[in-house]
Amino acid sequence: MAANKSNMALGMMETASVALGIIAADAMGKVADVELLLSHSTCPGKYLTLLGGEVAAVKSAIEEGQRVAGTSFVDYFILPNPHPQIFPALAATTMVDELKALGIIETFTAASAVVAADTAVKSAEVTLLALRLAVGLGGKSYVLLTGEVSAVESGVKAGAREAGEQGLLVAEVVIPAPLARLYRHLL
Repeated sequence: MAANKSNMALGMMETASVALGIIAADAMGKVADVELLLSHSTCPGKYLTLLGGEVAAVKSAIEEGQRVAGTSFVDYFILPNPHPQIFPALAATTMVDELKALGIIETFTAASAVVAADTAVKSAEVTLLALRLAVGLGGKSYVLLTGEVSAVESGVKAGAREAGEQGLLVAEVVIPAPLARLYRHLL
């Protein structure tokens, strides 16, 4: 997967079937030179696959995954040049000294949450705290971000608009001054 960084992408696909998700993940890895970053079942019995690689390879892999998944296909994205904060947020390893304003974007799919997070962090001076993807959430996902109130409001609005345009937004919330003790329970 050695390529020009500006030509790199992330791709994600969700299926409603675990079995078809696994076979689709296998097919995606065989059809293109992509790195399998995440591949596992989620709630409620869905399957999630996250890939990385050159934009064209990720696009080919996702197209093959959709073909193989058939009617089990739920959602996907192909995200060229993902913001670097996406990776620690996926692992919930972002640590901040102070929880400033707290923004939350909740979506119906994991793919829409990642796209909303990328949009939020690219549109405002915010820090992504976590991306929670469908596990233990009935298939829903959410993004947590922090920063100054106006930046969090702007980032949440941009990310929520992205998910809302697809009909996948559950809720958007900004807490201007969250309880300090809340932070340790969020991650």
